[in-house]
Amino acid sequence: MKALIEAFPQQLREALQIFKESNTVIQVEGIQSVLITGLGGSGIGGSIVSELVASSCTVPLLVSKDYFIPAWAGDKTLVIVSSYSGNTEETLHAMKAAADRNCRIVCISSGGEVLELAKAANYPFIQIPGGFAPRACLGYSLVQLCGILESAGQAKGLLNQIEQAAHLIENSALEIKNEAQAIARAISYSVPVIYTSPGYEGIAIRLRQQLNENSKMLCWHHVIPEMNHNELVAWVEKMPKISALFLRNSDEYYRTSKRMDIVRSIVYGFAGRTLDLQSKGQNHTERVIWWIHLGDWISWFASQERNVDADDIDVILRLKDELSQLQ
Repeated sequence: MKALIEAFPQQLREALQIFKESNTVIQVEGIQSVLITGLGGSGIGGSIVSELVASSCTVPLLVSKDYFIPAWAGDKTLVIVSSYSGNTEETLHAMKAAADRNCRIVCISSGGEVLELAKAANYPFIQIPGGFAPRACLGYSLVQLCGILESAGQAKGLLNQIEQAAHLIENSALEIKNEAQAIARAISYSVPVIYTSPGYEGIAIRLRQQLNENSKMLCWHHVIPEMNHNELVAWVEKMPKISALFLRNSDEYYRTSKRMDIVRSIVYGFAGRTLDLQSKGQNHTERVIWWIHLGDWISWFASQERNVDADDIDVILRLKDELSQLQ
């Protein structure tokens, strides 16, 4: 896991090259909606890219992490199937439903049944390198998602921005690792709660999932200002085992920024620890890539602090084994 995190900038560059060489042709005429289906390490890319294209996508875009697809999906819907292994049970079910609805399907996978179905049905597909933990291969799927949406006319400039972001985190490697190690030491034996602003919920989810899988830690997240209308009321007593992480960004709306300042001052009186984390980058894409890399390192260092195996997913394998026995 450590080596894969370290190689994230190179993974982004390789992913950019994979997309350029894929020559993926998508029939974009008449597309009225976009649906991205995928789960776990494959699905989080959809959550992140949906926020990256929010200001440029001219049609509704939904990320689905389920067996099913919405009733509105049909022959004018572009369905992007993202499954790293190609054998994700829920994603395969959703893919077959999309085929039944005559949706326009394009697939991202390293192989498995998704790739077999795509080849048999002549769906456009992009094959990415396999054999690793899906959560360590976000760069491969995220770049392909951005490229597909650019090809469909629903994003502009994302691939160039990702290339610049790779340079940013590569040039800041030591700074990122040092900050991540300090954060991990501060939170490793707590229950982290992650707060962020709109446009960055995908990053909060990514950090939560990485702490779950790599560090074997329970945590949760919320978005401000929505959090101000519910969860804020629960901060009424001392909770020394809670670490509150505020993910701050230079593009926060000024009223949201003030809200985060006020919430932090309230939470400070009750949480065991509160931390402000500031992203770096000249645009949304660079800040997102910064957060991904910083969060991955936090989860790795936390696994070391807690003396747990970051690669261990035995409980997920048990779940899949028991599900495989169902008819």
